[in-house]
Amino acid sequence: MSDLPDYYFRVRENGALVFRIEPENRQRRVELDQIAVVNIRNGEIKPHGDRALTEEDLEVIRDWIADRRELLAEREMDDILRAVDHLNLTTQWAQSRASDEQLEMVTDALLLAMHDLRGVLVRKKADRLMQSDRD
Repeated sequence: MSDLPDYYFRVRENGALVFRIEPENRQRRVELDQIAVVNIRNGEIKPHGDRALTEEDLEVIRDWIADRRELLAEREMDDILRAVDHLNLTTQWAQSRASDEQLEMVTDALLLAMHDLRGVLVRKKADRLMQSDRD
């Protein structure tokens, strides 16, 4: 078998299940032994069952948490920038291709979402401006 890592992280909504990868046994099967559960939001690492985690386990898990948080932050910004593109594409669609029926289906939802977004952005910008005036 190829060189496998020592640990496997099964990503879930708020973190991951952490497994230690056991090398091939006599049946030539790779075994995944769950050692911990990770909450990425608060950084909590819970050993699985009555298992004691080694310093190496904790170091690998902490490094994964840091890398995962960085990746999620990058993805979040990419999603936001894609949303800007989608707004532009939606504007072009509404202006050039949308039928009256299609516009009727989406207009209220889009107007409410954009109104809500605008309010949040204006308030946050005002907060930043007031903070920079204080500094």
